[in-house]
Amino acid sequence: MELTGTFGYVFAVFRPECLWSIFVGVFGGTLIGALPGLTATMGVALLIPMTFGMDPVLGLNMLIGIYIGGIYGGCISSILVKTPGTPASAATVLDGYPLAQKGQALKALGMATLASGIGGLLSCVVLATMAPMLARMALKFGPAEYFSLAAFGLAIIASLSSDILKGILVGCFGMLLSTIGSDPIGGVQRFTFGMTGFSDGVAFIPALIGLFAISEVLVQVERIVEKTEVTVKLSGSIPNMKEMLSCWKTLLRGSIIGTVVGIIPGTGSGTASWISYSETKRNSKHPERFGTGELEGVAATETANNAVCGGALVPLLALGIPGDSVTAVLVGGLMIQGLAPGPMLFVERPDVVVGIFTGSFVANIFMVIIGLAGVRMFAQVLKLPKIHLITGIVMFCVLGSYAINMNATDLYTMLAFGIMGYFLQKYDFSLAAVCIALILGPLAEENLRLAYIANKGDLTVFLTRPISAAFILLTIFSLCWPVYREWKTGRKIPQ
Repeated sequence: MELTGTFGYVFAVFRPECLWSIFVGVFGGTLIGALPGLTATMGVALLIPMTFGMDPVLGLNMLIGIYIGGIYGGCISSILVKTPGTPASAATVLDGYPLAQKGQALKALGMATLASGIGGLLSCVVLATMAPMLARMALKFGPAEYFSLAAFGLAIIASLSSDILKGILVGCFGMLLSTIGSDPIGGVQRFTFGMTGFSDGVAFIPALIGLFAISEVLVQVERIVEKTEVTVKLSGSIPNMKEMLSCWKTLLRGSIIGTVVGIIPGTGSGTASWISYSETKRNSKHPERFGTGELEGVAATETANNAVCGGALVPLLALGIPGDSVTAVLVGGLMIQGLAPGPMLFVERPDVVVGIFTGSFVANIFMVIIGLAGVRMFAQVLKLPKIHLITGIVMFCVLGSYAINMNATDLYTMLAFGIMGYFLQKYDFSLAAVCIALILGPLAEENLRLAYIANKGDLTVFLTRPISAAFILLTIFSLCWPVYREWKTGRKIPQ
């Protein structure tokens, strides 16, 4: 009887009205994610009221479709115009945009779409089969584990930079910027210079838009003035089976990293994509190609950030703990339906739980279909006259930065980071290092201090807790590996 009931819940998702709601959610989420500044969190938050009065399975699956489509959609603008649509797609810029500049935008977009689908589907398998067990593991994370995870993420900076010393310098500068705003423990204002717009710290989305998009606009304007702009010709097609098989280890690694990071509350897609990119580069036989247009780099980031979607739903459904900012908003969607996330949801409303599991699979399949169908249309953006494209990019950057908080300070932040990003590129500093530091700096600081206070100043807690100790060892390895690699290849290590 239970088996029959489960099949009934699965087939309920394949009703025309349910499939249509999932399709609309994925399509709308893709559009939202592709527009700089309009994040998946914002899309879900704006459309939650629309689900009021809807059947729970229909309404919740539409919101999950927006979530999945929004995370994927960010790669479109990252690859085509070097403007991350969402923080989750910031790492995709590193190899996606160079591929587009080489005329291989179709291949980059195709790989991003297929990798996103693979990562999303594999994480859905984990969601449906291992949710209770993995959710219990996530509960073991305390301040020590969160700090060690953040430290491991910050260690990525060394492996992403062509010059280790430059990478460390710009990473420290990024961490200094991340201290602007309220003290995470005492609430005291720091480095705000009396500007209320900085009371909550540097607005991340405007900073990200400025760092990658406005800086690139300045570079392109400089090329137009100097008449050295490069005309991009579209060629090639989506990745073939041979190219996909050559990346199977990357796709599997990214799926695992994204799912595990998604399960850990408070991390998110941005962290997963950077960790996956770093690990793929570290394990590659030709790490020097990364950052110049490596297809494997696109596969690593897009697999991981979409795998987070399924992983983040694990603690939400099993324990009632949101895995990231989007699932925190999804709690509101559950409450509108009169549902409380947590263990009792599996007992009281198995139809909703099975419906969400099945709907997540369907949403990822729709995402791949929409992505592959639109690849050629998306790529036509590169054929627009450069001056028109630049004007459009600036317009969307300004609108996206301002729309988040309706705060003029965010526009100044965007402009300041744009100018800073321009000069960082000119002098061969890593923009990725600043981005990672802005994401993980606050997480590292807050949890270091919480662990210090909770253990009365005993810092050995980071080594006596197994998960924390494992991340510390990985951090040390990640810092030593680039030095060893340069020593082995005979290159001079900066002093």
